Amino acid sequence: MQETRRHILDILRQRGQATVGDIVDDLQKRRGSLTAVTVRHHLMRLQEQDLITSPELRRRSSPGRPQYIYALTEKAKALFPNNYQRLAAGLLSQLQKQLPPEGVNVILEGVADSMAFEALIPDAPIADRLDVVVEYLNKNGYEASWERETDGYLLVTSNCPYHGLHDAAGTLCQMDMRLVSTLLGIVPRRISRITEGDAACSYLIPIVT
Repeated sequence: MQETRRHILDILRQRGQATVGDIVDDLQKRRGSLTAVTVRHHLMRLQEQDLITSPELRRRSSPGRPQYIYALTEKAKALFPNNYQRLAAGLLSQLQKQLPPEGVNVILEGVADSMAFEALIPDAPIADRLDVVVEYLNKNGYEASWERETDGYLLVTSNCPYHGLHDAAGTLCQMDMRLVSTLLGIVPRRISRITEGDAACSYLIPIVT
């Protein structure tokens, strides 16, 4: 990644959120003189890569020009070292050791239901619903898309957010199936799976007549 953009991501990670002025000040300490115009150019490129959020207006307590703040997306946060995957793997392992399979499934189904509830999917025609479902899945790292098929609609997720977690029982795949079914409001037919060596997980949603 271009060095200045990496520095901008570092600044946003440390600050949580920042204005162009904040970023310019911090970059000048690291790299010398940089203009706001240059920083905005880099911010646009980072937005195109879905690494920073769209600018949000910050309320001011005093008169002056409006200020816009930027923050990291979930995709960007995943670029930095963290212990989440190890923690998740440990929790899953302990669940599987302490509970029978049906008990683990009940817990993970509850997680899927909570995720679907927070997505606020509208009661709408399936094509409109799929647009919202794909947007929600992409915010959570699934790299999703959908397309029209002759016998229905195909939902594809080309990234597994749980990649690297050992899950011999396939409970996380079952959780994803529950999540997708609840988001769609219909149980699809899974026709491919990343854990079985396929390039993506894909779900066929039949046309309901």
